[in-house]
Amino acid sequence: MHHGSNYGTGPQERVHQQAARTGIISEKCPYETYTTQIPDCCAAAAAVAAQDPYPRPPSSYDGRCFDDCHRRTPYQEDSYSQRPQSRLGYEDQSRVGFTADSRCTSRLGYDETRGGYLDQSDPRMYCTGGYCMGDTMMATRGVCGEDVELDMQRHIQACACTCNHMGYGNYMDYQTTCLTELPDVAPCNGTVRLPPTCEESPSSGSSKERRDESPRRKCRVLAPILLLVAALLLGGLCLPLLLQSSPVTHQQRLDVIRRILTEVPLIDGHNDLPWNVRKFVHNQLGEVNLSSDLGRVDPWARSDWSHTDIPRLRAGLVGAQFWSAYVPCGAAQLNAVQLSLEQIDVIRRLAEMNAQHLTLVTSVKGLIETHREGKIASLIGVEGGHSLGNSLGVLRTFYGLGARYLTLTHACDTSWAVCSLGETNSTETSAPGLSEFGKAVVRELNRLGMLVDLSHVSTRTMRAALQTTRAPVIFSHSAARALCNSSRNVPDDVLRNLAKNGGVAMIPFYTYFITCNSTATIKDVIAHINHVRNVAGIDHVGIGAGFDGINYTPTGLEDVSRYPQLFATLLEDPLWTEEDIKKLAGLNLLRVFAKVEQIRDEWQRAAVLPVEKISPPENSACAYRAS
Repeated sequence: MHHGSNYGTGPQERVHQQAARTGIISEKCPYETYTTQIPDCCAAAAAVAAQDPYPRPPSSYDGRCFDDCHRRTPYQEDSYSQRPQSRLGYEDQSRVGFTADSRCTSRLGYDETRGGYLDQSDPRMYCTGGYCMGDTMMATRGVCGEDVELDMQRHIQACACTCNHMGYGNYMDYQTTCLTELPDVAPCNGTVRLPPTCEESPSSGSSKERRDESPRRKCRVLAPILLLVAALLLGGLCLPLLLQSSPVTHQQRLDVIRRILTEVPLIDGHNDLPWNVRKFVHNQLGEVNLSSDLGRVDPWARSDWSHTDIPRLRAGLVGAQFWSAYVPCGAAQLNAVQLSLEQIDVIRRLAEMNAQHLTLVTSVKGLIETHREGKIASLIGVEGGHSLGNSLGVLRTFYGLGARYLTLTHACDTSWAVCSLGETNSTETSAPGLSEFGKAVVRELNRLGMLVDLSHVSTRTMRAALQTTRAPVIFSHSAARALCNSSRNVPDDVLRNLAKNGGVAMIPFYTYFITCNSTATIKDVIAHINHVRNVAGIDHVGIGAGFDGINYTPTGLEDVSRYPQLFATLLEDPLWTEEDIKKLAGLNLLRVFAKVEQIRDEWQRAAVLPVEKISPPENSACAYRAS
């Protein structure tokens, strides 16, 4: 943060401003205010006092100084009105006033000849300041009671010496500000006089108190008491405020979530809306108004597979969405590449046609900037390695068009990677998770700066990819296998390796991945989130609902408007803090994405060349074998 010019002025400026308002600043130095000349016999002592703020009496003390000072003509009462005011100022009485309970005790004069402190009754005390004793004695002649105290007070405020003034103290006794607060400033030829620290600052009070109690001891005794009183007062004031600000009701927790999601983008890892656009209107975007409530528009309203439109995205406080460029496995070795390109085109045009709400982004920087602008960052993920047509050139083309993750498989094997269904049809036991070409795909994803997505792949493929990659990976929409024994979910040993890799598992909302049946609740989803947190850590869990690609959703999480309900329910658990919610919502994915970009940049600086490996040709009637 930068401190701007609108910040308040410093302590010295405040003192000057206050003095200017009250008119108490003299053009002269604050302690050169008396017009009467100092007797010659005290000139030497005055010079000593000017050089030392705590002057010591010279060892060759001349007693005549006291006598000469004592014979000075006293000030008359009416002479005060013509006298220039001191730095502290006075009218009928001192602005500060004379009190007996000042915080800092006064130090007595020091006797060099005997190495001890002088008693106040010793006449040498009164001549160390040069002319102060004469002023002190003359101020007492002909007056008594309150007049004596008032005159003495006025004199002491204008006297620069540190003598005790017959038990009334010195000018330092009338300071109410210690060095730990505001400096004591006066315009005196460009110099500034600061008050002493609290331990050394003198104070008024009876002479017996000053003799019997040292200043350090009083400060040490008072400081803990004052701190204790301040702590009790502060606690009494702040505790009700803290209790009042804690989110108690669900609505209060929702308010906290709304604030959090304005600070951190909610990033969902997977949404299949682009395929529904193809399925329902054949990619004719003129026939779909994404800014309307599609839940009221056919054919979307009649489908159990539709959960997304811009009004509901806004209600769900979504900050960034990975849109899936999905192609069914039936297109493998046929026109899968063409269909994938068309789906990427749909995603890009959806963002362009709804530019008021959506912005296509391809980087962490773009994502963050779009969120700050109040728009939804739209990212592209290619779902299924069969979309590559076994070509790294196609992969690089997808990246150039804006794709930022590749799911290595969908629900079908490729020639270079085994899908999750392979664990149920014995493919897993007879084939490696990744072939050499499959490992080349992972390395090329690292070089490009594209996320490796391990959802849909087999356990052996998960492990092989984690051993091959040099960048963090993601599961864009996979739950915990320990809670739902589906081959689509992630086993605990892989979750632990995921934590070592630095990646993130993004929890889906499909009931068959949550409870392994057609019904689930928001609490069931939270159970998977907490399991991944317990096994892999809070830094390795995210959200990948899979909306528009599922037909069974948990109660309480029916569409994209319901994310705040999930986070607010999590806040009911004391285990979950606001910082934890921020990580789950988006910070974890941002960290992974940023690390992937960092490795890309490092490899570029190292001049790592694109991977040129070629996959064996497919045995397909649709393949041109001559190349």
